[in-house]
Amino acid sequence: KNMIIADRRELLNGNSFILGVSGSGKSFTAKQEIVSTLLREPDADVIVIDPEREYRALTQAFGGEVIDISAISDTHINAMDLNAEYGVDEDGIQRSPIILKSEFIMSLCELSVGKELSTQHYAVVDRCANIVYRNYIQNNYQGEVPTLKTFREELLKQPEEQAKDIALALELFTEGSLNTFAKPTNVDVNNRFVCYDILELGSQLKSVGMLVVLDNILNRITSNRRKGRITYVFIDEIYLLFKSGYSSGFLSTLWKRVRKYGGLCTGITQNIVEIMKSDAAQSMFSNSEFIIMLNQSSSDREVIKKQFGLTDQELSYITNVRSGQGLLKINNNIIPFINEFPKDTELYRLMSTKPKEFAS
Repeated sequence: KNMIIADRRELLNGNSFILGVSGSGKSFTAKQEIVSTLLREPDADVIVIDPEREYRALTQAFGGEVIDISAISDTHINAMDLNAEYGVDEDGIQRSPIILKSEFIMSLCELSVGKELSTQHYAVVDRCANIVYRNYIQNNYQGEVPTLKTFREELLKQPEEQAKDIALALELFTEGSLNTFAKPTNVDVNNRFVCYDILELGSQLKSVGMLVVLDNILNRITSNRRKGRITYVFIDEIYLLFKSGYSSGFLSTLWKRVRKYGGLCTGITQNIVEIMKSDAAQSMFSNSEFIIMLNQSSSDREVIKKQFGLTDQELSYITNVRSGQGLLKINNNIIPFINEFPKDTELYRLMSTKPKEFAS
């Protein structure tokens, strides 16, 4: 019956998960933290990956930028976007941004080709990346940023058959119907509140799209680090990212590094049994000291009990309970809570995902 206040920035690793069945209040809980962050932390930015279009109204109400990611959208994110801080690792050591960006481009190429590529392929990718970024980097990361189309054109100039293999695979994503990531960025990715709406990301584009969005977020986090701004990243239905080995691996690396980059990640999911089959997911749980557990299914409760060492009494707080009730795990502390929010407020209308409540 007391207010519970926790600052996860003070934890050794403040990354977070919000866990619960459908209707338990996961998205509402995430939105409460987003609102709190926007109102009380002027030096913080919020980024959301939204697969179900549940955050659009809240983003627009706070003057944020909604970025629609799909093959038919008029908004575009350049997969080749790069800033000077991209090469700074988690220990603050400056490395060549091209080395890291080449690895990202290689992952895109492998997704396009549909198989793991050879060291010869990587050598070609690295060479072409250095060529297309040369003028941009020499100009202190100012001016026209290369695109995937620029990169493919450079590939076609190379004599190796490996270059032609990659260029052919990239054609669909540069000249074809899935070229949304081969165009210059035309949205405000630097808005304080950015929501990536991926609801209409088709199956052919999903793996590539997820990877490009995560890389775009990494660009933002590394840039914010130099500015002294903290970045909060919320990934709803995070289990979707574990369906691809590339996005899963990229996300796992980001999860480990984000704290030292001056950021905090939150994963939101109801598919605990499924994602815990992933080694990357298990590592991410181990690197998260702030867990919100809402109402759980019987199978998920068993996984949670084993993962966090809960007692049967503690499990009762996440068994057949109402929306907004559950357990907080803060470091090694387990705290039951009941979270009630006034329904006759504009904020509740913006955060609720229950349209029936507002039916006339």
